[in-house]
Amino acid sequence: MKIRRINGDERLTHAFPLQAYAFEASPAPLEDAAKYRGYLPFQEDSVTLVAEEDGTSLAAVSAVPMRQNVRGTLHPMAGVASVAVHPLARRRGHVRTLLTRLLGDMRDGGHAVSALYPFRPSFYERFGYVGLPKRRRVTFAPRDLASLVRADLPGEVTWERIGTGYDAYRAFTLRLAERRHGFAVFPDSRAERLRADDAHWVLTARVDGEVAAAATYRITGFGAEMEVDDLLTTTPLSRTLLLQFFARHVDQVEKVTARVAADELPELWATDLEVVTESRTRIPNMNAPMARVLAVAPLAGTAVGPGRVVVEVVDDPFIAGTYLLDGHGGRLEVGGDASGVPRATLRAAGLSALVYGVLDPDELPLRGFGAVPADAGAELRTLFPRAVPYVFADF
Repeated sequence: MKIRRINGDERLTHAFPLQAYAFEASPAPLEDAAKYRGYLPFQEDSVTLVAEEDGTSLAAVSAVPMRQNVRGTLHPMAGVASVAVHPLARRRGHVRTLLTRLLGDMRDGGHAVSALYPFRPSFYERFGYVGLPKRRRVTFAPRDLASLVRADLPGEVTWERIGTGYDAYRAFTLRLAERRHGFAVFPDSRAERLRADDAHWVLTARVDGEVAAAATYRITGFGAEMEVDDLLTTTPLSRTLLLQFFARHVDQVEKVTARVAADELPELWATDLEVVTESRTRIPNMNAPMARVLAVAPLAGTAVGPGRVVVEVVDDPFIAGTYLLDGHGGRLEVGGDASGVPRATLRAAGLSALVYGVLDPDELPLRGFGAVPADAGAELRTLFPRAVPYVFADF
């Protein structure tokens, strides 16, 4: 078996067919194959590895070079996607081999963290990934927002096709990436597909001349549904400006559905608002995202609490080692071993869970993510307070 990186047109013959079989309805009409060439301009920055045997691609994995906010610091992030195996080559360890190589290459290229959307979380947990909160989907009727229609709100709303409004929308998401824990954004080449497809409306709310909220959406039909991709807001006012716009569709759509961050509380948006907020996970195609730390040293400087602890990371090819983690200056300092400091032994998923703020130290032994004595747990709890990451990007 040979492992190599492919680029350009090779994706059409070595990677895309495997991905289409794995993730799309099949067999597709032969004429549909031409659409894959249209994907190439948006994949130019991606890293794709294939495993070949006698010239046939048996498996493929890709990583999108993205950026992600981790506790206030924007890091290069490897967004793993398009993991696919030939149906006659499954259960032979090809994905394990390719993924280990891919993550090592991305780490060596400066990517401190990685995220993905798993087909089965337990599979990727073995690679050091830990689950993150899934976005919620909120559903409500425009009629319940009738009180907002005549409200005189400071600010203005712009409505246009995404092909026209893309630049403002993209700039806003890049600003959110600098502010919001967990927020991830594509490289320019990949993000451009939203503009090129031009298949969405984009709504932006400006306050004092600056974009403070935005949402892309589509309407499925008259009397049907307004499908909002992500309701991105920064203040209650900016959110209310968007809700006021939705309220004006009372005689056009029956309901509005929108994705929101896991810590959003839609039931408090308005009085007498009947709303359903839900989050569902299902194997293989409705799972929550997962993430992991690929390198510990680049985390130095992260905003943390005043804990001090020694962590030994075991059973991982990328971050195994012993680290002194010190947050007494308000920013994480990463050093070597030290005596007389509380110690914990963690797997990569355990350290990742703490860095992303999704698990308490007491939960780690229960999940098989490590051994955490009480004194070390107290320091880790202070060092890495609980947080709610919001990945945003789909890949």
